[in-house]
Amino acid sequence: MSSVSGTTSDDDRPLVSTPAKNGNHHVVNGNGASNGARGSSPMTSDDDDMPLSQSTRTKSEPATPSVRNLKRKKAFDSDSSDDDVPLASSPAKSAAVPMPGAVSATTVPASAVNGKTRGTKSKREIATDSEDDEPLPAKKGAANGKPRQPPKKKMKQESEDDTFYDSGDVMPLPKEKAPPRAKRKVKLEEDFGYSSEEEKPAKKKRATTKKTLAKKVKGEDQDADVASGSETPKARKRATKAKAKKEESEQPEKKGRGKKKKEETEEPEEVYKWWEKGANDSGEKWQTLEHNGVCFPPPYEPLPHYVKMRYNGQDVNLSPESEEVAGFYAKIIETDHAKDEVFNQNFFSDWQKVLAKHPPRDGTRIIDFKLCDFRPMFEHFEAEKAKKKAMTAAEKKELKEAKQKAEEKFASCLLDGRKEKVGNFRVEPPDLFRGRGEHPKKGCLKARIRPEDITINIGEGVPIPEPNMPGKWKTIIHDKTVTWLACWTENINGNYKYVFLAAGSSLKGQSDMIKFEKARELKNHVDRIRRDYTENLKNKVMADRQRATAMYFIDRLALRAGNEKGEDEADTVGCCSLRCEHVTLEQPNFIIFDFLGKDSIRYYNRVPVDQQVFKNIRIFKQGKEDHDDLFDRVTTSSLNKHLQNYMKGLTAKVFRTYNASITFQEQLDQGTPEKGTVQEKLVAYNHANRMVAILCNHQRSVPKTHEQSMEKMRDKIRGFKYERMRLRQVLFSIDTTGKLKKKKAYAEDESDMEEDWIVEHEDRLKAKDIERAEKKFAKENEKAAEEGKKPEPESVLRDKIKEIEAEYKQSRKDRLSGKVSSRGTKTVEKVEEAIQKLDEKIKTAKLQMVDREAGKEVALGTR
Repeated sequence: MSSVSGTTSDDDRPLVSTPAKNGNHHVVNGNGASNGARGSSPMTSDDDDMPLSQSTRTKSEPATPSVRNLKRKKAFDSDSSDDDVPLASSPAKSAAVPMPGAVSATTVPASAVNGKTRGTKSKREIATDSEDDEPLPAKKGAANGKPRQPPKKKMKQESEDDTFYDSGDVMPLPKEKAPPRAKRKVKLEEDFGYSSEEEKPAKKKRATTKKTLAKKVKGEDQDADVASGSETPKARKRATKAKAKKEESEQPEKKGRGKKKKEETEEPEEVYKWWEKGANDSGEKWQTLEHNGVCFPPPYEPLPHYVKMRYNGQDVNLSPESEEVAGFYAKIIETDHAKDEVFNQNFFSDWQKVLAKHPPRDGTRIIDFKLCDFRPMFEHFEAEKAKKKAMTAAEKKELKEAKQKAEEKFASCLLDGRKEKVGNFRVEPPDLFRGRGEHPKKGCLKARIRPEDITINIGEGVPIPEPNMPGKWKTIIHDKTVTWLACWTENINGNYKYVFLAAGSSLKGQSDMIKFEKARELKNHVDRIRRDYTENLKNKVMADRQRATAMYFIDRLALRAGNEKGEDEADTVGCCSLRCEHVTLEQPNFIIFDFLGKDSIRYYNRVPVDQQVFKNIRIFKQGKEDHDDLFDRVTTSSLNKHLQNYMKGLTAKVFRTYNASITFQEQLDQGTPEKGTVQEKLVAYNHANRMVAILCNHQRSVPKTHEQSMEKMRDKIRGFKYERMRLRQVLFSIDTTGKLKKKKAYAEDESDMEEDWIVEHEDRLKAKDIERAEKKFAKENEKAAEEGKKPEPESVLRDKIKEIEAEYKQSRKDRLSGKVSSRGTKTVEKVEEAIQKLDEKIKTAKLQMVDREAGKEVALGTR
């Protein structure tokens, strides 16, 4: 790689999130079709008013209408009913957008729209429109009581009809909106001789129109032929196929595509809308609860006999218990943790305790940490990690599916009869405690949790789950007032660990709803609270003055209230537990906070404050040592008790939620562009989220892979610029006028595109294409072997690789000469459109870089 990454240019400067102008988009109406497409629908085609003889003809028919067709047209024209308008069988082509919802609403059968039916009226329809209600002969065109045989010249047309009826698209009788004359309907049914309801054609709810009416009478004529026993070969064949199709539809559905389609159309399970039932702030959180406990990690597998740690240059034969702890440290010897003195001291101290219980089998005494060599174990772990990376996609998928199957029963539970997802159902495996920030216990050994350490909370009368490792649960309780499923005490800080439902569960949602509803309610009281504590900043009672000053910090700086800590716990503090050493005064009105907050994250902030607050802090610090409490007359419990006077359930924590929500909304309103792109709006959202994280001191250390990921994003942008450069050359090659070279958008070359980087980039592209060709060749040969076919020889692959190399060689020559030929026929408009798309990609990628760089030290996921 050349030194391109160090170059700077205007194109690589971070973009400011500015609103982009919206282009005009095609507007689609509510039915899924554009307004402009409606006029071209077959429903309103001009050909619909044209007789069939003029709209569709076979090759054997003359261009001019026959005498018979003219007579038929005259008969139709003489009818005054609108329903008897001739139906065009070949509708005009439509450019309308497909509307799935309109299919079920249309009154035209699919068979009529596709142009395969004849929309002409039968003689029976004409006859029934007259005053004579006597039934016609059973067969149309019958003479002297004998059925008229179809002429030979009509055979081709009948064959086409047979093909149509093979599709099973026979139009059933309408169910609603019968023809205007009820008497005619009864007469027709009597003529057909239906013996039962089952023999009648299936009916559908469909409005009767001129097309369906014509189709109905045509179908009636065909059924009348069957009833009278004067079937033609065509009618018999059609009836046989209809019967076969009916029997096939009654058979069980076959496996395959049809079943899959049916499954996809099934309605999803009903979602429990807990938010419509309101927040559950009562004592009991559930009535019935059934789950499978927690998932324990697998037992330790000893290392191969040839993998040993070394002490003072000699291999040590460790017991499995001691070897497991040594392996925890061996995995991280290349990280910054192994360079931390406190981390190393805590690890070696705890490991010494394990070695005392499980000494090495060869009698080696490990007393000096500096003589320990974990390198052989580290190399073994790295080799195993490389093997996993080298696994094929199928092997990785199989391994993942096996893990999911083993954990499937732990991932959900039954809560009040509903299936809910469980959140952290996995018990943490033993390891070395990392901690956050400057935690004093980092490096200590996290002990393996066993069933004897865990309390299970479950409903009464349901089966008690069995642990997936030997042992019995510590306790079984049935507490409906709590929402956790299991709990235990971890050995590092003595804190309780709980297993809750997932973030999307009803109980978690109700808990969050209660929290934010309290913050919403605080909005109605916050002005009065602020007015009162501002007045009490000058109160002569020192306890009231300290409480007012603490409330000022909690409200304005979103500080946590803080709780009392034990001597063996991390030295983390909150507002009420601040010591004098944590607060420094700086004239004229600045206060510098410097202390360890929650999770041992350092809080450092230099802020201006009201003059009275600055004066109060100076008074509170007078006569005290650095280790003395700043607010010696205020505790968290007394502060929360005072807040209860303003609002039920109000605590200092609610102020933090309220201020975070207000800040987030304000930042969104100020920074979100109304007409910006999706990426611009996402950047604005993340910026608002970062402002809240900064307010609440949600920090993290810069990820170790941050610079590497940023370099990848820079290469990605340069790759887009390379494509843009090639497209510009194509554009100039096909532009004969030469005007585009002078156009401002295309005149300047892409910056940050040095020749060394371009050559490397082209080599990488070529290598990817060759690798893709090799994979495709191997896959096709595997498929051929499975099908019993002869695989392609290696010469085919070599020829393909030669083609790729020749193509890139020619491409490089074209690029250097400035004359690039495009593949296929491309117009100037298409190339310009492609360049515009690349410009958008470059802009989006730069915004992503700005977003990632700004959030490298902010923990957006911290609550």
